[in-house]
Amino acid sequence: MSDSASPAPYIDLRRIGKRFVKSLDVAARIARHLGSSVREEVVHAVDEVDLAIRPGEVVGLVGESGCGKSTLGRMVAGILEPSEGSYFYKGRDIRTLDAPEARDMALRIQMIFQDPFASLNPRLRVKDIIGEAPRVHGLVGRANVDAYVDDVMLRCGLDPEFKRRYPHQFSGGQRQRIGIARALAVNPDLIVCDEAVAALDVSIQAQILNLFMRLREELGLTYLFISHDLGVVEHISDRIVIMYLGRVVESGPTEDLFDSPNHPYTQALLQEVPRLDQRHAKFSAIKGEIPSPLDPPPGCHFHPRCPHATARCAEERPILREIAPGRRSACHLNEGAV
Repeated sequence: MSDSASPAPYIDLRRIGKRFVKSLDVAARIARHLGSSVREEVVHAVDEVDLAIRPGEVVGLVGESGCGKSTLGRMVAGILEPSEGSYFYKGRDIRTLDAPEARDMALRIQMIFQDPFASLNPRLRVKDIIGEAPRVHGLVGRANVDAYVDDVMLRCGLDPEFKRRYPHQFSGGQRQRIGIARALAVNPDLIVCDEAVAALDVSIQAQILNLFMRLREELGLTYLFISHDLGVVEHISDRIVIMYLGRVVESGPTEDLFDSPNHPYTQALLQEVPRLDQRHAKFSAIKGEIPSPLDPPPGCHFHPRCPHATARCAEERPILREIAPGRRSACHLNEGAV
């Protein structure tokens, strides 16, 4: 998944998958025993995804709501366990890590959530939200916690004078900065940003994005930046990965992907991004709705909505293959199928 000129991946997910199963209750089991067609419900949230992130890289993960990008982000952060596939951390299969190594990984990979209010404990003061983890894990002594919290808050654009306040006493943008400070407090290498600016006003979004990029330069951070908005990830990402209904359909360097999108789904997403040079263009939404992950369509998941779909698309899953250096796409059209 990498060439000899590129650094080894910091994390490397191989054919990773996640299924959520709703088991039958007693009444449903009895009904099935009596001949009912009721069955367990299985949500195919992530379906055999390959994803490598190299040190210092910003990878944008994009797709419509329900495509599985947040689930994938939570697996990267260690919040959810994969149902299948392999997860390599610094070249090591995480299943082979001993307890100290697993704890180190948990600290080195942090996550920032979409809702900056729901993700903060309303009963804790800011100084405890930021300072608890580094104190518990021995990164700073009890006597030095206050000074440490002050430094982290200043780095994230927060006034340390307010560290004794509670989350509800801050604005949405300030609460998101608190979430960023909490993640930074344990000295991470990789931060998973799950729609980290989606709940904020546009002007505040720009401030938070600038903060992310400044922290990247100062601390050498690596990001997995999850968003449904291509216009946002264009300005922050080195590489973009496009997901649709649990699968990766295209990936490549940001500039290349925007200049020449390959997959029909990527093309449709980019057509919906407002551009100053296309002020008089008529924008139309992608036809149809994303299918249910409970019962995804066979073959290419996008074929019911694709204007170029053929009979083969409805039967055979396209392979995610290299179409140019650093570019990958999963479409039968790349093989000349018509």
